[in-house]
Amino acid sequence: MKMRYTISISAMCLLSNLAIGQTVPRLDEVELIDLSHAYDDTTLFWPTSPIDFEHNELAYGPSGNGYFYSAYTFATPEHGGTHLDAPIHFSEGAETVGQLELNDLFAPLVIVDVTAQANRDRNYRLQAEDIQQFENEHGTIAAGSAVFIRTGWSRYWPDAQSYLGDDTPGDASNLSFPGLGVGAAELLMSRDIALIGIDTASIDYGPTENFPVHVVLATEAVPALENLTNLQRLPQTGAYVLAAPMKIGEGSGAPARVIAFVMRQ
Repeated sequence: MKMRYTISISAMCLLSNLAIGQTVPRLDEVELIDLSHAYDDTTLFWPTSPIDFEHNELAYGPSGNGYFYSAYTFATPEHGGTHLDAPIHFSEGAETVGQLELNDLFAPLVIVDVTAQANRDRNYRLQAEDIQQFENEHGTIAAGSAVFIRTGWSRYWPDAQSYLGDDTPGDASNLSFPGLGVGAAELLMSRDIALIGIDTASIDYGPTENFPVHVVLATEAVPALENLTNLQRLPQTGAYVLAAPMKIGEGSGAPARVIAFVMRQ
């Protein structure tokens, strides 16, 4: 199981930088990149979700008291759009969204790019060899890192047929999109990563029947982010990421605003 620290590894890295005389980047020295799709009537959900995103007007217009006023209600499944899977999603008794520590959702970011492989095979699964090739070029993935898998799939959003491989309502048996393989997931767990993410609808590939990668990650208490976007704008190393899910106390998942911090050139 992933160890819990009283101070996050990300914070320790920042303190270490200070200790050796390096300057922590100021916010005006970084570019903030939004890795989230907006929630609206085009948002994609798992085909078996009982509802889509609902946004209903309560008021819009003059209030009668001299000011403009608008207000709405919304409803959404936990798992749709850009969202976070909490460990309890696939591990009984594990952490809910409300129990996740913010320090565990802020981390140095690593991008593993398998766009070329996914272009050749829309059911491509990230392999341990892909991780090893990345590490041969960039060094071993540090403990406490967030690892995002870039497949290029967000270019198909929000077209369900292209993005999911099938747009039949209520039927998830014919989905087709890239994900992770179990061997790659297990290798990443051995690196003690803090967070994982992908720019497809699931960390398991489309044709999965038993979601083995979800089980591996949830068992190790590693949250996952799905339906990310703009990963092509990020360097493979050197950025940081903050995942900010809606704090649903008992949530198995939640919509998330995911923000990358990239040093300006």
